[in-house]
Amino acid sequence: MYGKNTLLPYLLDRGIVNIDYMMVSHFDLDHCQGLLYVMEKISVKNVIIGEQFEICDNYEEFVRIVKEKKIRVDIVEAGQNLNVEEDLYFNILWPDSKNKISDNAINNNSLVCKLVYKNFSCVFTGDIEEKAEKELLNKYKDTNILMSTVIKVAHHGSKSSSKEEFIKKIEPKIAIIRSWKE
Repeated sequence: MYGKNTLLPYLLDRGIVNIDYMMVSHFDLDHCQGLLYVMEKISVKNVIIGEQFEICDNYEEFVRIVKEKKIRVDIVEAGQNLNVEEDLYFNILWPDSKNKISDNAINNNSLVCKLVYKNFSCVFTGDIEEKAEKELLNKYKDTNILMSTVIKVAHHGSKSSSKEEFIKKIEPKIAIIRSWKE
């Protein structure tokens, strides 16, 4: 289990026993299991999630933990900005409650955000698939908001995501693919 064997030991080794903000892209096991474990074991003050259009067991476990630990939850959607400090903020790009996707709802309504720090930016895509990528391209077609220095490649680089048109709009210098194995 990633949270138990890797994430929590890493945090504790560095003396981190309090987390001010945690962001969960969506509630598929591979994206939340470690975070749920950490939420149970150390102090987490705030968690940021996207609007949920489909409830699953992992989300219900999340709700149980935040109630038990009295953790503040911010539910965000496209168009919002989260200011962290001067020159550091997140643009929330997706999900959009006016345009939710029903096909593979948990993945396609993953939280997609762009971290901006001065001249550096990184787009985090969760597990969105081609359908969500097309919606993002349409939503932001007349802007450069998707352009970014780095992209966390959607859905672990699967064939259902990271279509050429989407990557071309982002124009990343670096692409990061997170593998998943239990």
